[in-house]
Amino acid sequence: MTLRRIQVILSAYRAEFIIYIWEKQGWPTLTWDNSALARLLAQVSREQGRLLGKMEGLGFELQGEAHLQTLTEDVVKSSEIEGETLERDQVRSSIARRLGMDAGGLIPSDRHVEGAVEMMLDATGNHAALLTEDRLFGWHAALFPTGRSGMHKIRVGQWRDGSDGAMQVVSGPIGRQKVHYEAPPADRLPDEMTKFLNWFEAPGDIDPLLIAGLAHMWFVILHPFDDGNGRIARAIADMALARSEGSAQRFYSMSAQICIERKGYYDTLGRTQKSDLDITAWQDWFLNCLGRAIDGAQDTLAAVMEKARFWEQYAKEPLNARQIKVLNRLMDGFEGKLTTSKWAKLAKCSQDTAYRDILDLIDRGALQKDPGGGRSTSYSVIPTK
Repeated sequence: MTLRRIQVILSAYRAEFIIYIWEKQGWPTLTWDNSALARLLAQVSREQGRLLGKMEGLGFELQGEAHLQTLTEDVVKSSEIEGETLERDQVRSSIARRLGMDAGGLIPSDRHVEGAVEMMLDATGNHAALLTEDRLFGWHAALFPTGRSGMHKIRVGQWRDGSDGAMQVVSGPIGRQKVHYEAPPADRLPDEMTKFLNWFEAPGDIDPLLIAGLAHMWFVILHPFDDGNGRIARAIADMALARSEGSAQRFYSMSAQICIERKGYYDTLGRTQKSDLDITAWQDWFLNCLGRAIDGAQDTLAAVMEKARFWEQYAKEPLNARQIKVLNRLMDGFEGKLTTSKWAKLAKCSQDTAYRDILDLIDRGALQKDPGGGRSTSYSVIPTK
């Protein structure tokens, strides 16, 4: 049996039992219970304001460092949600270069990293610019610079055309696939996307945080591209949040929090896509997730402040370029444990040289040996006093 035949059978089976939200009478007028969300919305708005106020109290350099760390986390985690791993160091380097920042030595990044960074910086840095069909096509083309998603050739910079059958989110082996969702037919997309884009630029009297949640859900429902819909939906939500703050700088990462809560994210999306036009449950989940993302920004702020205190303490120490480079990497979100071999790889030196660098930093009180030893010996930065 061909894949196309399987899709036809699955689509017919689905149509007999499930009516999706975009098939409901009244679509695309999505609603929610404002009274049920009022307390949560006020709380998240207050926390958003407090965070922004705290960040405004920092100096320009620390604001920039927090912005760089947040954007790096956002790009890395948005791709991770979709099962794609981007090298964090490449992402950070690409963002720093585009922002004109000194990030302790820039490194080359591949075109997939560059595309993901380009989309995010355009969405947040140019948040006041109109979101248009052409702009979305540009984001999509940036995400898929080779014209392929993995091994599969896809339509890049254009809406899906339906030539491969219905756009379905499925799981399981061919022949026993489970259809989780089916998006609107491709021939409806030009009209559907026009409605969405017109609304996004003139959403009416809706709280900005609810606009971000609604934009995310609406775009995911339409699923207008062959691939990349989730990443673009999250970029649109970030764009709406940047508009709500009137700032291109980001100090919390919604994508990082969604990545932590991935199961709840997909479960809530799935239920909403099969519900009626009331999306209160989704807006409630989105606001709660946003609140936790804002809370998580305290970790970013603490890391930025710790890094600033560290370099203030060791500013006059005669450290070599390798030590400065690796110490910065450790404090910029280094994943895993630092070993002599990892130091050698990061600093592009021999293991003997790496060991001497580490011993010197231990003598200066900057590094400490972690519990354990032998071949698994690792080291970490000593917190400043």
